Amino acid sequence: MKHLLTLTIIVCSMSAVLTAQSYRKNTTPEYIDQYKDLAVKEMKRVGIPASITMAQGILESGNGNSTLARKSNNHFGIKCHSDWKGKRVYHDDDAKGECFRKYKSVYESYIDHSEFLVNKKRYASLFELKITDYKSWAKGLKKAGYATDPKYAHRLIDIIEKNKLYLLDEDKYWKKPTSNSGDDNFVITTYNTHVVDYNNGIKYIRVEEGDSFESVSEEFGLRPWELYHYNDLPKSANMQEQRYIYIQGKKGKAHKKHVYHVVKDGEDLHYISQKYGVKMSKLRKFNRLSDTDKIKRGDKLNLRKKKK
Repeated sequence: MKHLLTLTIIVCSMSAVLTAQSYRKNTTPEYIDQYKDLAVKEMKRVGIPASITMAQGILESGNGNSTLARKSNNHFGIKCHSDWKGKRVYHDDDAKGECFRKYKSVYESYIDHSEFLVNKKRYASLFELKITDYKSWAKGLKKAGYATDPKYAHRLIDIIEKNKLYLLDEDKYWKKPTSNSGDDNFVITTYNTHVVDYNNGIKYIRVEEGDSFESVSEEFGLRPWELYHYNDLPKSANMQEQRYIYIQGKKGKAHKKHVYHVVKDGEDLHYISQKYGVKMSKLRKFNRLSDTDKIKRGDKLNLRKKKK
């Protein structure tokens, strides 16, 4: 019995060693190739630079090799916080046994990373930056307290520049060349047909003949309902009746240069909402308007804060 017990221990130990050896760690290029499309998709959906998302994923998950990433699909080191209702796991981090979020899939982690930044007030100023200004985004994340590492911004910038992740922010994908030259550099291919412009830091496109909510959603990796939501439009809306369409959610207030707007003939609340890139719900709140209240010529509407 003693020999049998010893043999069992040896077999179990060998099994553990073989299991550990069978796991091959991802390299940075492999991580980029595997998840770049998720980062680009989230950039188009909410406006976080894909370079920043990828750099954070690389840094926080160790190229997807960390225990938290492999066992809980948490690629951004996001802790539970009081508003988290999902599954939880516990790891030692800044303190022992800290609570971290657990996800069903990596994509769910990427989506939650976007929502985490979008919904936290301390990150709001980041969305006023240009999507190509990855350096200011990195510094802003550190300043807002995303990580305690004093060199966090520097580390993100270094990852972005070393791997040319800034190319992802230009609505382009990275893919490996098909030649057998052995060159590991990435080449660019463009998929979008519309020119993307910015208003109030939000991406929009000018509507072209033949555009529909379905075709634009497919082009930018969105779901049709998102375009209706982003533009405060009913599902019965006809895209051809719109001059331009936002492909990201509008902001909670106008740019600081636009404090108020005096209503002119023919303007309604939706027109003003689109003009300044501000959600209609926020305009109603700022100006104490109900869903049925109408605006008229000469009305002075607040665009950034509630009327006293």
